Amino acid sequence: MAQGKIAVAIPVSGNCLSRLSRSYDVITLPGGLGGGSPELDSEAVWAILTNGSTGLSDDEMSRFPALKLVCAYGAGYENIDIAAAKSRGIHVTHAPNTNTETVADHAVALMLAVARDICARDRQLRGGAWDKIRSARPTLSGATLGVIGLGNIGRAVARRGEAFGMNIAYTTRNKVADVSWEHYADAVSLAAASDFLVVACPGGPATRHLVGKAVLDALGPDGFVVNVSRGMVVDTGALVTALKARAIAGAGLDVFEGEPDLPAGLRDLDNVVLTPHMAGRSPAAEDAQIDVLLSNLQACRDGGKLTAQLA
Repeated sequence: MAQGKIAVAIPVSGNCLSRLSRSYDVITLPGGLGGGSPELDSEAVWAILTNGSTGLSDDEMSRFPALKLVCAYGAGYENIDIAAAKSRGIHVTHAPNTNTETVADHAVALMLAVARDICARDRQLRGGAWDKIRSARPTLSGATLGVIGLGNIGRAVARRGEAFGMNIAYTTRNKVADVSWEHYADAVSLAAASDFLVVACPGGPATRHLVGKAVLDALGPDGFVVNVSRGMVVDTGALVTALKARAIAGAGLDVFEGEPDLPAGLRDLDNVVLTPHMAGRSPAAEDAQIDVLLSNLQACRDGGKLTAQLA
């Protein structure tokens, strides 16, 4: 067994820590790498568990001379410096397609919740309302679902949309050969054709504020936007302005800029449904992510083949 520690730089479940600790010496860092730990011996760490949101910079890697492996817990890795890891001879892995179905389920849940106004009407009904909250609301059947990004999650969302009787369209850099759904060259033209716009593309500099004023204006006053990607993909200021002005009908957000701090502009709006970056969390997804993590730790330790290797 490799001598040294695995540093867990993100919050994980007791189940994850338990399974890790059966085979490895684990140190948890509640404050992240920046917060440090009185028990942390940087020279003893040979693997770090992080995720796409927290990432790992070149400067942070430099603090761990024995570092051999960086594991992204989930599919995202946008804030891990892959080039720096390669130059340092550090392997990087992630866990794609471990939470795909869970995220897609959550995207549909957000679409239904915001379109049918479920959260607000639940609160109002408990407060004694009845007749005034029984007005008609949009449904998914017959509507057009536009998906930004057609990776594993985007495809899973689209398949669910088809099951609801929705018309499917998507935008990617290039048309995808093995699907029959209508392709649009950019997010603005897709939004103009959509009733529901689901953001399922990777985060990172290339997609920062991809969904901004132009896209929201194109979506229009009857359109809904749902983000299960990364908060940075949607321009919060433009979204708040559109929601307040009813320039779009509503939004469902599992992610948002500045999380975990909720942007003040979103807090009091009644046409947005919010969840705390939990779309990918389910017992099945967590077990799959832990399986990939343990497999790669063992492979790195024993000289085996890594899966979903980025560097």
